Amino acid sequence: MISTALSAVSLRDLALVQAVHRHGSFNSAARAMHISPSGLSHQVQKVEQALGAPLFERGGRRVVPTAGGQRLLERIEAVLAAAEHLQQAARAGSVAFGGELRLGVPASLGPYLLPHLIEPFPQHFPAARLSLSEGKPRGLLRRLHEGELDAVLAPPANVASGIAARPLFSEPWQVMFRADHPLAGRTSVSLAELDQAEATLMAESHPDGIDGQGGHVQDVSLESLAALVGLRGGYALVPALARERLASMPELTLAGLRDAAPGREISLYWREASPWHTDIQAFADLLRRVARQRPGLRVAP
Repeated sequence: MISTALSAVSLRDLALVQAVHRHGSFNSAARAMHISPSGLSHQVQKVEQALGAPLFERGGRRVVPTAGGQRLLERIEAVLAAAEHLQQAARAGSVAFGGELRLGVPASLGPYLLPHLIEPFPQHFPAARLSLSEGKPRGLLRRLHEGELDAVLAPPANVASGIAARPLFSEPWQVMFRADHPLAGRTSVSLAELDQAEATLMAESHPDGIDGQGGHVQDVSLESLAALVGLRGGYALVPALARERLASMPELTLAGLRDAAPGREISLYWREASPWHTDIQAFADLLRRVARQRPGLRVAP
């Protein structure tokens, strides 16, 4: 327990002691700290009495620490350094997200959305760093709940208590064919034209509109899914944001889905207790603006 006398010692008192040590003179330290020599001497004595030990030898031309005082002065310097670090951490609170947003993004979304987010993020949140983690939505939401992430982009999910969500946008699925498929080259197709037995479905798209009976449900990345379609033929459902990259592969073609095509919805999740609630809402607004600029995406009301 800290004694009553020591608890009355302020950081200013410790800084005065440190100044005497650095200048080796009460008069020089007093000038540097804008205090009278007598006032400085009184504050140093206050610290010595609280510690129960003299810090300096007095009487010579230069003030020098006692043997025990030298050890105590090192501790005083550590206390003042810790106080400075505390102040720096508090100032970081004035920066959005405390200086860093740890964002979780599904692997099927990150490569296609993030290139459009990287440039505007520092413009909207100066001095804040965007740290990214990719994974599966369920794992990302678990890490959010456990405090490893600050926010997560994911489809609608049953989340633990204490997790808030804001809908951002919906993204339609498109159909990816191998170039020799009979429907390849069409600008759009309907679900009724698709043979479910030919489907190679990403696990994330499985619940939406096609049940996968007779097809293949694969828990793989979009790039791996494209490779499977290229090898096996048939088709796969892929999110609209990936169209530009996937359509550049010569062995594949993409078509839109007609008839109220199914898709996925993306929301932003965060902990209700987060101190960055205002920053996260502003981040959600930025994501919605980015979504408005991407063809095919529908921003949530």
